[in-house]
Amino acid sequence: MATVLRKLGQSSGSRVVNFSKGTTSRTWGQCRWQASVASDSPAVSATNRAEVTLKRFWKTVGIEDKDNAFAVTLDKRPLKTPGGNKLLFPKDRLTAAALVASEWDNQETLLKQHSLPVTSLASRAIDAFNDEATRAEVRAQLLKYLETDTICFHSDDPPGVVKLQQEHWDPLLKWARETFNVEINTSDALFLTRHPDDTIKKFDDILATFDPWQMAAMERAVYASKSFLIALALVLQRIDVEAAAKAAHVEVNSQIERWGEVEDSHDVDYQNIRQQLGSAACLLTTI
Repeated sequence: MATVLRKLGQSSGSRVVNFSKGTTSRTWGQCRWQASVASDSPAVSATNRAEVTLKRFWKTVGIEDKDNAFAVTLDKRPLKTPGGNKLLFPKDRLTAAALVASEWDNQETLLKQHSLPVTSLASRAIDAFNDEATRAEVRAQLLKYLETDTICFHSDDPPGVVKLQQEHWDPLLKWARETFNVEINTSDALFLTRHPDDTIKKFDDILATFDPWQMAAMERAVYASKSFLIALALVLQRIDVEAAAKAAHVEVNSQIERWGEVEDSHDVDYQNIRQQLGSAACLLTTI
């Protein structure tokens, strides 16, 4: 990807980047979720065929400058979201556009929806989070995770999990309390005392300031980590993807240290959470 980004920056006379199967110039990575291909015709037979057969129908993937934004194209035809909106990236989201192009370009013969995380996330941002009613509904759902936040439930045994909690959770709790001047309760029992209303209001106000890209990233990060506070730290770039994944997997990592790894379970979870959190972080990368 770095090679292509350099080429794009050097090509001041052109705002088009093409990916061709089987050529050495194809260096951008993987992508596709439920986005469709835009067309002036009433129906898009190629897209319909792809949705039915899940087979690759395009030869080239590109990035073009359209409407003062970046559009990812398949055979020169720009992608659209599932909601029918243009899949356009602001000029400071070139990295996200590159990753989407990469995802589509790395689809070989059959489309693999699980390998299109950035495409699905960008589509979610465009389709859902320009609508205030949807934003308010999602904010309310995400704030519910604060009431059962993973990092608010602490154990006093075994020593291994206590050590990991102190290493990965305590700094996040300290950061959230001091940065936002809020009270956050923790518990070593099954139930957690409800956080003060002022705390909930403070975090709701913070979410209300997020743009569509931040909201989409926050939503995915919360669902992946099962933690409002881990997700918030990731979106606000207080921690990186690896730190967020380790904080989300404290109990699992404690079990692995004590009993060993379960093949096709722990290793799959390890990769999955990094993909989900990584796509959220990449969507917010500016260049």
